[in-house]
Amino acid sequence: MNYTVERLRELDEADIERLRQESEKEGYRFLSRLVQEYMDGSNRFEAPGEALFCVLDEDGNIVGVGGLNRSPYNPNGHVARLRRFYVLSDARRNGVGSLLLKAILHHAAPHFDEITLRTESSKADAFYRANGFACDESESETTHIYRLKKEH
Repeated sequence: MNYTVERLRELDEADIERLRQESEKEGYRFLSRLVQEYMDGSNRFEAPGEALFCVLDEDGNIVGVGGLNRSPYNPNGHVARLRRFYVLSDARRNGVGSLLLKAILHHAAPHFDEITLRTESSKADAFYRANGFACDESESETTHIYRLKKEH
């Protein structure tokens, strides 16, 4: 199956309900927070360098979502936070997550020096390490870090 990545400019125009429901069943509430924060305006991925992306299958269904915010834990503005990253279970192990992550990293490169995230999932840990993130628990809010290579 072929997948495409698109930037989501308006979350309320995208159907992520299937992802939200599945993530809730798996014990993750972060997609419900994504919807709530978007609706209340507290996080719309609109600050400089921020973005929200989705992966579409051949039928146009969203099978993955993930975003990038300026890190609230690092005030210098050069650090981004990978947020609300989720891929449907039946689309996993097909390159969807890696495709989505590469699009986010590509978008981040001109804006940030590094990307951080926090996960407690061993499967997510393996995924992020396989995609170039290093384990970094030097701060309580971070488990992984990706240093973007800057061209000077």
